Amino acid sequence: MELSSLIIFAGALFVAAGSPGPSIAALVARIVARGLRDVFPFLLAMWIGEAIWLSCAIFGLAFIAETFHLVFLAVKYLGVGYLLYLAWKMWAAPVSVGQDVLPSSDKSWKLFLTGMAVTLGNPKIMMFYLALLPTIIDLSAVSLLGWAELTLTMLSVLIAVDLGWAFAAAQARRVLKSARAMRMANRISASLMAGAAAAIATRS
Repeated sequence: MELSSLIIFAGALFVAAGSPGPSIAALVARIVARGLRDVFPFLLAMWIGEAIWLSCAIFGLAFIAETFHLVFLAVKYLGVGYLLYLAWKMWAAPVSVGQDVLPSSDKSWKLFLTGMAVTLGNPKIMMFYLALLPTIIDLSAVSLLGWAELTLTMLSVLIAVDLGWAFAAAQARRVLKSARAMRMANRISASLMAGAAAAIATRS
């Protein structure tokens, strides 16, 4: 694939991925409330989910989103439900000061499934790959090698953007020292998480 096409794709994806949306809101809320150490299964699932949408677009499987609309709708609302559950846990989380121990983390597989549900059920991501991508890249001319190049480009952009948000959120968390500040952070994070769930649920 031509380098110019990959650069155009990377630029468009950088803008789309870097703009705050439900996935970024959920990521930031999670890190501010719980820290950076247990968020990687969530990130990994987000990246795999976007690779799935990219592959669907490239291999002409856009009809899956329409044929199995109810399946994707179910995935979407499973993700919404779990985000609301996380928001409730953040809101009610006990606050302890002077300890380095984070609140007990959720199991990695739960975070992974949540990341997949949020990504596969996010209309913003779906529309980028199934509607906008064909206007950037001639998908009919993409070979298997071209798919690999696009996937690697996509992963490079997403890793840079998402880790940027993650480390920014982690730095913000370090300045929260008092119990009052931690409680406020937990409740702001809970509100962000609930907002992310609402954004996903109301987008068509």
